[in-house]
Amino acid sequence: MNNYGKCFISWRNDSGILWNEYVKHLFVEQLANGDLSSSAFLKYLTQDYLFLLNFSRAWALGVTKSETIDEMRTCAATVHSLVNEEIQLHIALCADAGILESDLKSAKEETANLAYTRYVLDAGHSGDLLDLLAALAPCVLGYGEIGLRLQSNHHSSRYENWIQTYGGKDYQEVCVRVGQLIDNAVARRLGNDPVLCPRWIKLTERFCQATRLEIGFWEMGLSP
Repeated sequence: MNNYGKCFISWRNDSGILWNEYVKHLFVEQLANGDLSSSAFLKYLTQDYLFLLNFSRAWALGVTKSETIDEMRTCAATVHSLVNEEIQLHIALCADAGILESDLKSAKEETANLAYTRYVLDAGHSGDLLDLLAALAPCVLGYGEIGLRLQSNHHSSRYENWIQTYGGKDYQEVCVRVGQLIDNAVARRLGNDPVLCPRWIKLTERFCQATRLEIGFWEMGLSP
């Protein structure tokens, strides 16, 4: 089991069946067993490249929303991981299929992509760091959970690079740092028993909405 913090466990549990619909989506299962078509995977990678550009901007916004140097450091380190590692994976995988970075940059954002990225950015612009983190958490920590599960279980080698990236040590360390950031940021603003705070319900709703948008992203990948 992952070690992504207490708040994540609470949000994950409170999301109910939504979470399993996300982390065990048909797209994920087909990726694991190698049945996912190359066209679906490349469509997903192209859209995820565009997604990660805005996701990086959202994490950069976290620096300006931070109240402590430690919060700033974790947000900045996550931007570094996204820009210099995760995005580079997408560029490399697409290059292997003959898709240039210029093609990725000029691709049109699908509606599901627009909905998700704008939701996350709006959470950050209109709210504080907690609103932003609740909207960011399903992507960062969900991919960590998926990667760890697929790496631990028998899986096809077809999409090995993707699985090893998210199940590997470097990305798992990012997830642990983000989980700690969320726990510390929540404790700083809401106290040590945040579930008793009326605002906790709103943060859980943000987490759940972002999880729904993650499901929509997988659906987009499978659509013709």
